[in-house]
Amino acid sequence: QVQLAESGGGLVQAGGSLRLSCAVSGGTFNSYPMGWFRQAPGKEREFVAAISRSGAVTSYADSVKGRFTISRDSAKNTVYLQMNSLKPEDTAVYYCAATLGYTYSYTPDQKDQYRYWGQGAQVTVSS
Repeated sequence: QVQLAESGGGLVQAGGSLRLSCAVSGGTFNSYPMGWFRQAPGKEREFVAAISRSGAVTSYADSVKGRFTISRDSAKNTVYLQMNSLKPEDTAVYYCAATLGYTYSYTPDQKDQYRYWGQGAQVTVSS
């Protein structure tokens, strides 16, 4: 049973930074492409960033490109989302996700492609 646990959310002023972590237990970490999604109140869950199984390939939503960085640490079975230059429109619940069955360098960016989800971490950016 694969379990994902996010941490690191909180309240920050616009222009500030936060780093989210997602610890993965169960299964083999290097088998999973990993992704981050977010959901604001009244909106659909949307793609934020993804990283391939190898860690060598990343992809980002246009709205966060240049401000957010996704990374993974195989020694700690953890994926990170470094968020800089935060804006009030980044306020949302952020979800970590993992999946199986993709090639070593693929970065899934659709929520239907992910099989496992964390419980979510609230990020609030004040203006």
